[in-house]
Amino acid sequence: MAERSRALTFLLLGLFLGLAGSSPPPEPVECARGTSDCTVTNVYGSFPDRTICRAANATFPRTEKELVAAVAAAAASKRKVKVATRHSHSFTKLACPGGRDGTIISTERLNKTVSVDAAKGLMTVESGMVLKDLIQAAAAAGLALPHSPYWYGLTIGGLLATGAHGSSLRGKGSAVHEYVVGMRIVTPAPASQGFAVVRELSVGDPDLDAVKVSLGVLGVVSQVTLALQPMFKRSVTFEKRDDTDFASQAAMWGGLYEFGDMAWLPRQGKVIYRKDDRVPVSTKGNGLNDYLGFRSNPTLALITARATEEHLEEDGSDIARCLAARAPSVLFELQAYGFTNDGSFFTGWPVVGFQNRIQASGTCISSPEDGLLSSCTWDPRIRSPFFYNSGFSVALSKAPAFIAEMQKLRDLKPRAFCGLDAKLGVLLRYVRASSAYLGKSEDSIDFDVTYYRSYTEGEPRANSDVVDEIEQLALRKYGAVPHWGKNRNFVFDGVIAKYPKAAEFLKVKARYDPDGIFSSEWSDQVLGIKGSPNIVEKGCAIEGLCVCSKDSHCAPEKGYFCRPGTVFSEARVCLTRAAFGDESDDLLEEQ
Repeated sequence: MAERSRALTFLLLGLFLGLAGSSPPPEPVECARGTSDCTVTNVYGSFPDRTICRAANATFPRTEKELVAAVAAAAASKRKVKVATRHSHSFTKLACPGGRDGTIISTERLNKTVSVDAAKGLMTVESGMVLKDLIQAAAAAGLALPHSPYWYGLTIGGLLATGAHGSSLRGKGSAVHEYVVGMRIVTPAPASQGFAVVRELSVGDPDLDAVKVSLGVLGVVSQVTLALQPMFKRSVTFEKRDDTDFASQAAMWGGLYEFGDMAWLPRQGKVIYRKDDRVPVSTKGNGLNDYLGFRSNPTLALITARATEEHLEEDGSDIARCLAARAPSVLFELQAYGFTNDGSFFTGWPVVGFQNRIQASGTCISSPEDGLLSSCTWDPRIRSPFFYNSGFSVALSKAPAFIAEMQKLRDLKPRAFCGLDAKLGVLLRYVRASSAYLGKSEDSIDFDVTYYRSYTEGEPRANSDVVDEIEQLALRKYGAVPHWGKNRNFVFDGVIAKYPKAAEFLKVKARYDPDGIFSSEWSDQVLGIKGSPNIVEKGCAIEGLCVCSKDSHCAPEKGYFCRPGTVFSEARVCLTRAAFGDESDDLLEEQ
């Protein structure tokens, strides 16, 4: 009991302290000598395989002319190129050129509004503009981006490259690329054309369906033109219910509310339903979304929270972990998840506000520098909470059956799911089918899972098998496709075969970048051009670099062995001997 009380006390202390100003996130591109001898990482400070991504040099163009010159220089020398964004939020290695002789082109300074036509509802911006600034600029013209991711620290170029989205099945759906009507992209060219050209695409050009979700392998997007809507208001209510009818509700919720989503707290047996719809602009209310998870936190609170996590992970029991896991959802509910009715106070649901004040948040990126006394929760400069983020989409028609199997696994191993409750559960968002070659091929539900990651390479995490089984169940049985900007390596193995128009995308790639200077070993593996993203070696399944087929792929020296899944027997997960009651360490190796 003392262990449980101590863990809960420290966790609550860290959470309640964590409501204050922030140091902006660190730059993803760092160079040892001016713009030479550079490294690039993501905002979390680590890629799934923990590699350090190096490049010979980096360039920071301020204009399209400078961008063309940067691409031309790389093409002339046939040097590998990758694009880095201002905050670099992708978990995957989209920004890593591979090798030490590559070039990083940062779009950080390509961040301006090019034009706004309020009458036509059109807005053109440079690709490095952060979503926060785009939303504000649109609002100033009386316009709104209909849908967006919930985090506004992404750039428009970066979020398009990975197919980022909000939650909706109405109209064109929640993916931002569905509102793109024009793009300018700089690609390599023959010497006779100066080694680089600007390609201008608009509606009706089939290449637009390749470029608007491109993984950054076609060139550097210079400008994006979006079709916006007149400013509107939304009414938001969060409601917690038992999860007994979760599967059936998931099938219909996307049709009931334009912006509806769900968050499943598996161990608690609860679902937090978001009732979120448009209302007339005349509806009273000036609500604001300042989501708690995206606010800044005092550094001491972050270090305390991480230390508590590590203590529970290494020395805690399932009972202690489950007790501590209840605190975050309680706190978020008490604080109305960060929503206020007037920008300052929460007086009750619904919260009604303009689209630009409701659709996204992320105040931790824009607070003044305070010497790192506080920062975003995931800041890699301190020993803050460190995690994996998996995202995959299951066809809407198959989602209820998938949810039912997740619930079955939960019922068999309820305490093993406490780690998901601790990260506020599994977020479900709706995404419509897309014409984009690498977009969703049918209406889907996106499942977003965040979970503990050790700072020590190869260190097992408690009850890791449940997340691994859920992922394999989704990918192998229900045909899920992974989010391009999230996930660990193994989920991308063979994924390109799930996209009906992958061949068309690769044809565009061959025309736009025939020498493959925007390709890397990782992107070639993911696109099925050469090799596999799996890294099969000792301990690879612990890091999600492979699906285990031998005990050595887990951590047998620490008591973790490769065994079949509990509900999905085709899955292969790392389990402790106590979990499977099997005396044979080499059961799978002998098969």
